[in-house]
Amino acid sequence: MGYPGYRFHDLRHTGLTLYGRAGATLADLMARAGHSDVGAVMIYQHSAVERDRALAARMEKLGE
Repeated sequence: MGYPGYRFHDLRHTGLTLYGRAGATLADLMARAGHSDVGAVMIYQHSAVERDRALAARMEKLGE
């Protein structure tokens, strides 16, 4: 049973990544994941092209 090519950890990784993108702080992610080390939870922080564009647009507005 399961999905070929996927592991349970992949689901955990996706969930924590999405939690972070939704606005969770590092402390939130650490509590959710049960991590006591910031380095461990940083593994789940990924940037996306859409997020990069949104941040760049904000920076442009600050310069106006």
